[in-house]
Amino acid sequence: MKEGTRKLWYGLREHATHWVIGGTLLALTGFAPEEWLAHTVHGLHIPDSVLHLWAAGVDVRAVPIAIGMAVIAIGLLRQRQAFQLVPASGPSVPRAGPAGAPPIDAAGTAKTVEQLLVQGYPDALPLPDKPSIAVLPFTNMSGDPEHEYFSDGLTEDIITELSHSRTLFVIARNSSFSYKGRAVDVRQVARELGVRYVLEGSVRRSAERVRVTAQLIDAESGSHVWAERLDRDLADVFVLQDEITNAVIEAVEPAVREAERERSSRRPPESLRAWESYHRGLWHLASFGVANNEKARSFFQRAIELDPKFAAAHAGLAQTIVAEGVLYLTRDLRESLDAALVVAQRAVALDPADANAHSALAELLGRLGDHDAGLAEARRALAISPNLADAYVRLAASLTYSGRYQEGLEAVNRGIRLDPRNPRLYVTTQLIAIVHYFLRDYASAVETAEQATRLYPDFPSIHIWLAAALAQAGRQPEGRDVLRKAAAMAPRLFDVYVRARPPWFRPEDHEHMLDGLRKAGWQAGLTRR
Repeated sequence: MKEGTRKLWYGLREHATHWVIGGTLLALTGFAPEEWLAHTVHGLHIPDSVLHLWAAGVDVRAVPIAIGMAVIAIGLLRQRQAFQLVPASGPSVPRAGPAGAPPIDAAGTAKTVEQLLVQGYPDALPLPDKPSIAVLPFTNMSGDPEHEYFSDGLTEDIITELSHSRTLFVIARNSSFSYKGRAVDVRQVARELGVRYVLEGSVRRSAERVRVTAQLIDAESGSHVWAERLDRDLADVFVLQDEITNAVIEAVEPAVREAERERSSRRPPESLRAWESYHRGLWHLASFGVANNEKARSFFQRAIELDPKFAAAHAGLAQTIVAEGVLYLTRDLRESLDAALVVAQRAVALDPADANAHSALAELLGRLGDHDAGLAEARRALAISPNLADAYVRLAASLTYSGRYQEGLEAVNRGIRLDPRNPRLYVTTQLIAIVHYFLRDYASAVETAEQATRLYPDFPSIHIWLAAALAQAGRQPEGRDVLRKAAAMAPRLFDVYVRARPPWFRPEDHEHMLDGLRKAGWQAGLTRR
């Protein structure tokens, strides 16, 4: 349809809408302009055959209503045909612009709001770059309309909390609630809202109990990413609502992150965009080994090349540089910490509201021994994103290495609760073993360290803590065997962590570790910086 014809049609359709409204009001109010109509009919010289219709009782006020409804119906049919999308592999699928921007057509031209109002929205919206999710209104299964407020309030709270995440594109409440009370196809909802994930659920209340079921669905494949059933006692309704909201949020964000990592890992590198490159980097970062760390670094660098202001990609890059000196010992420890600090500071400067950037900076400051500054950065990250598991781990590390062991234990357990399926769980488990060791709970330290070795047997530094804890628990022969294994696995480890004191250790804590290693058979003659 040419532009001039489109404008004419739009104007006609607008006037037709007025005719429908006006004609309906005339019919309902009983207003009958017979005298005006008689003069008009006489002036138009309408044939007698048509006038007989009026005499027969046909209400001519229905004419403008009928004409108006016909014009509107034709317009809707034309609009639907004009925006019927071809399959995703076709050349003319609309693509996404920046977050919040109107859709972009195949020729690369952004559709203005006025054009969208004239032409209508497409049947399927393009997906944004970041993971996108819609929360459908939770269904009230109680059969009592009075309980509707609870399910609606729960849905609203979940939408609000998810919206705080800067890594998710969350559909607003009004759009989600437009599906309330309707039997919907999740895939159709996802197409109409332009999202990849849909969260749906139900609420069933009895006199004393409430049961909430929730499931996260990947609308592209139709598979369930996560599902849970929560049973709670019905006490304070609002406290209960907050508790359930937090439980859902704590599960949804990690599930989406894991699904996105898996998705990006299946795509060829040359086709990846900045966000996908970032997630591919996270996938390799979570996998132990020098080669994976180098691949993670290259993907983060690619994400930065595609989007130089991508703060989270800078934060990921900083983590790979830290790992070179701390985990893999392929780079001088102090050199790697100093280099990573610059990148983490850059991440925060690019986006002061990015929780991942503050979390990365918290780790660097803590590793350099400035635990007060590390604690402050970790708390800034959590103020932005209260459910960021990594930030709790950074907080726990600074608390632990500054001598606040019990607080550190609580924080690291919170981090694990938020992300129980993190592939790097062996690193977090090692921190728990260290906390138990510093608390002189050697039995718990042994148990936790052994758990970490089962998670990843080739992770070398945990063997030092296991050997020290075994010896302190009176199991010196076992400690000696573990110590020999650690020396054979990573000889340089002893230069970095034993003969020298890493900057994040307080002297008394390092001496405590050495005491256990000596009991396990470590020889004297140590030099400490």
